[in-house]
Amino acid sequence: MQLDGRAAIDAGSGAIRREKMTTNFSSQQPATAQAESTAGGPLANIHGLLGRVPRLNVNLSRFQTVVGLTAGVLSILGALLAVPNYFKPAIGKGEVVAVVVDAKTEKAVSNATVEILTLNNAVVTTLNSGFFGKASSTLEEGQYRIRVKHPKFGAEVRHVQVVSGQSAEVRVQLRSGASAPLHEADRVIGEGVNAVKRLFGN
Repeated sequence: MQLDGRAAIDAGSGAIRREKMTTNFSSQQPATAQAESTAGGPLANIHGLLGRVPRLNVNLSRFQTVVGLTAGVLSILGALLAVPNYFKPAIGKGEVVAVVVDAKTEKAVSNATVEILTLNNAVVTTLNSGFFGKASSTLEEGQYRIRVKHPKFGAEVRHVQVVSGQSAEVRVQLRSGASAPLHEADRVIGEGVNAVKRLFGN
């Protein structure tokens, strides 16, 4: 009877041990699964980032293209805005443009000698009219005389007022024959001076 009791006790102890081992094994499984999921988290993130790399490269190339186009457009706009300022006369100076034409035909006269003088007849510069009969020069602000000569025409004199930052155009009509008399030239100059004085209120 005692042997049977001990056998029963041993059998019961074995069953308890097996139950504990089963319990421990089952309790370890979630921890293992949790560890695998924890380890798989960064790997999954890395795989996700690697999957997005081509997309990021495409977006980056588009961004660089947009930036390049924007910079190009701004450069072109800056150049276009700078062009008018480049052709403007310097501060304190103005531009005078003489347009030489034939009085009868109104056609441009090229290769005419255009002298720009002070009111005291001091020569400031000498120009030649181009194919379209134009001759231009940048001058200090003030009053000037323009004398135009050509072998086939008589000389003509005009008066011009140069204003800083502005362009003054003088149309000179040449006539065939002898030059205008001196008193006629003086009369033209005098009329120009008086007109300028009236303009400035002197």
